[in-house]
Amino acid sequence: MSENPENEVPVEYDAKGRSTGVEYEELPDDLIDEPFDPARIDVQTRVMTVDLLLARLRRGVLDLAPDFQRFAGIWSDEAQSKLIESLLLRIPLPTLYAAESGEESWAIVDGIQRLTTIARFVNPAVVNARPLKLHGLEYLRQYEGREYGELPGGLQTRINETELIIHLIRAGTPEPVKFNIFARINTGGRPLTLQELRHALIPGKARDLLRELADSGPFLNATQHSVRPDRMADREMVLRFLAFRLTEPTNYGRGDLDAFLRQAMLRLNSLPQDEIDRLVDEFGKAMTTAAVIFDEHAFRKRFHGQRGRLPINKALFEAISVNLAKIPTEHLKTLLDAKESVQAELMDLMDDGRFHQAISVGTGDVEKVRRRFASVEMLFRRAIG
Repeated sequence: MSENPENEVPVEYDAKGRSTGVEYEELPDDLIDEPFDPARIDVQTRVMTVDLLLARLRRGVLDLAPDFQRFAGIWSDEAQSKLIESLLLRIPLPTLYAAESGEESWAIVDGIQRLTTIARFVNPAVVNARPLKLHGLEYLRQYEGREYGELPGGLQTRINETELIIHLIRAGTPEPVKFNIFARINTGGRPLTLQELRHALIPGKARDLLRELADSGPFLNATQHSVRPDRMADREMVLRFLAFRLTEPTNYGRGDLDAFLRQAMLRLNSLPQDEIDRLVDEFGKAMTTAAVIFDEHAFRKRFHGQRGRLPINKALFEAISVNLAKIPTEHLKTLLDAKESVQAELMDLMDDGRFHQAISVGTGDVEKVRRRFASVEMLFRRAIG
């Protein structure tokens, strides 16, 4: 962080209260920006046994989003064992939340870790996990170290017939309303991020692409491994790059950045492989170039006279990376040779109040999106000559 108080910026935090390494971005209070018909909201409450839910998992019609990093794998074996002990003691578990994602498929939004734990104990193969051996039990210590198949038959039946309550958002519910409902859910005392919601509710190959690029060497090098993946800030950054490569910033028109990014994920799911390959190549080129030009300050606000390094700014990330991706390869050397002047001009831009606002507050606003992209594009054009 900078030692200059006026240049300090707030950061986002993960589920454990650690900095994600990304500048906090203020979001709208309400995700619904246009009228909707309340009669179209369809929420059903289902009561299902563990056995039925595991059957859905085996059939591939229950999506646990296994790489949902905020949930998957964050419980210790002891914590998971105590959840199984709760089932054996007939202690009710909290309600689950899911959304329909097809004719019969459900995407679990809240309750991923609970269901993953149960599946890991009863049928670990279905979640591609090693078997859970009960450990650290508080009351049923006689079953310490046992797996599911080593429990008495009556206890196995008790787990299989345990009933779980699920609030299911039906497919006919308008998408913005569906996202708004889930955004209001507090899990572990902290609301889901918008990217966590997109990941949970929009299955498909876009998920794998975002993970691949967020884990790629060029991205990690350009961001200096400083973006924590816990709340998917890294994947949102990748998605923002891809979204503005699929749609020119000048054609961004609604002012609803969340809806824009949701549509981009849906488009990515249906893109042919050659288009995906092109985007991957452009992303790698943009990351590599940004790392050379800006070094440790890539995608971060930087002011004249500043000491230290500020967190990554998402809006600056998209404006710089997308514009770098559009520069023809034959012009990159000229840009790299002018990196000192590029750095100085970007610091000058930080002194421009309108540009600074465009990357700091209400970053989904149409005018601000177009301003930051146009400003960075002109900066690079001047450097290239």
